[in-house]
Amino acid sequence: MGLRVTLVAAARSSSLLAERFDDDRPLDEAGWYEVQLAAHTLVPLGAAELRYCSPTPRSRATGTALGFAPLAQPALRDCDMGRWRGLTLSEVAALEPAAVDAWLADPWTAPHGGETLLAFISRIGGWLDTRPADDGSIVAVAEPAVVRAALVYALKAPPATFWNVDVRPLSTVTLTGRPGLWHLHLQATVGQ
Repeated sequence: MGLRVTLVAAARSSSLLAERFDDDRPLDEAGWYEVQLAAHTLVPLGAAELRYCSPTPRSRATGTALGFAPLAQPALRDCDMGRWRGLTLSEVAALEPAAVDAWLADPWTAPHGGETLLAFISRIGGWLDTRPADDGSIVAVAEPAVVRAALVYALKAPPATFWNVDVRPLSTVTLTGRPGLWHLHLQATVGQ
């Protein structure tokens, strides 16, 4: 069977339009409410043998609110956005439009002085590939960008695919397999 890794996107800490690069704000009121609404479907994931989260306040709070008692994993941190940290995409696009265009077009460039998209995807893939290879299950609460990077890595998709994956707060995705050989596992709804 191999390893089963379920990634849970952290609840929100701001409206989607106000999201900031490397956002380290805690859950907002809407985020807490969303966790309460989704808890009945997400709490059972806490039965996993290993429970992790990214080190951000909203990932920790989401995992804790769901009863996971997650262990923070520095490797699951969001992409390092250098001097763009704390800004929205709109703000950066107004200040540095050519740099934003280069960043979106070339996964090997980091005009912000932080981590390239390719390095980010590789770091998240490295975390996946260093999980215990025995049969078992893991749940990890992480930023939506981390979930996107894990999917791109697991499916061996081109790095630009990252921009075509939409990960909503509290959504889940499960990867099964072993280091270097991952499969996307989609769960059927009850009755199908």
